Amino acid sequence: MSLILEISNLNYSPPDSDVRILEDVNLKVERGAMYGIAGESGSGKTTLLKIIAGILTPTEGSVKIGTTKIQLLFQNNEFIINPYRRIDKMIDEAVMLDDKKSNAELERERIFDLVNFQRALWNKKGMQLSGGERQKAALARLLAIKPELLILDEPFSAQDLDAQIDLVKLLVKLNKEHGLTILCVAHDLNVLKQFTEKLVVLYKGKIVEEGLTREVIEKPGHPYTKFLIAAENLKLKPEDYLMNKNWSAAN
Repeated sequence: MSLILEISNLNYSPPDSDVRILEDVNLKVERGAMYGIAGESGSGKTTLLKIIAGILTPTEGSVKIGTTKIQLLFQNNEFIINPYRRIDKMIDEAVMLDDKKSNAELERERIFDLVNFQRALWNKKGMQLSGGERQKAALARLLAIKPELLILDEPFSAQDLDAQIDLVKLLVKLNKEHGLTILCVAHDLNVLKQFTEKLVVLYKGKIVEEGLTREVIEKPGHPYTKFLIAAENLKLKPEDYLMNKNWSAAN
């Protein structure tokens, strides 16, 4: 299968800083696959996504992308959904941006049905929607441009279980029925296990483990991966890993 993304020897430091946010990152993503990137806050996950999306430029290394149709859903979707504009009008604009010959109304209805966005909300403004509704609207706007690579930054954060299940089902549907390549960042390994095929674990800007998702979670090799798995059940914090230098030996 061909690659849609190839990252080689990537390093990143902010301008005028010697601090390495990402160090020697290498990653290959196959077209049509579903990848997860896991790690706690400060691991470099969001920085990596911004580099892939072209928002940031790496200090060293290369990023090769086999498509120009990339969309990125940040945890804060206010950048996508204007609080003062009607949702249906924003989707129509996105549809016409992708294909000016499209029937905007029919395409909008198809996209809203795809993300299960209730018809009663179509003419609402962004400020009138709940957090979950705004996320669906934001995702609908991204899908209107028909991306080939969809990048998600902590999409399950602050969602209840039912909303998480609905989103997992939608991502699987987008992948299986539409061939969409999905790259999802999350700190919850249990959620990533439900739909991603491959998993990358980031710690302090470095990839410390990579492989098939179920194998990584069921038979973790790196102590930080083991910590992330335990943290789900024991409600551990990132500093707990740093404080216990013998964590891997004890677990």
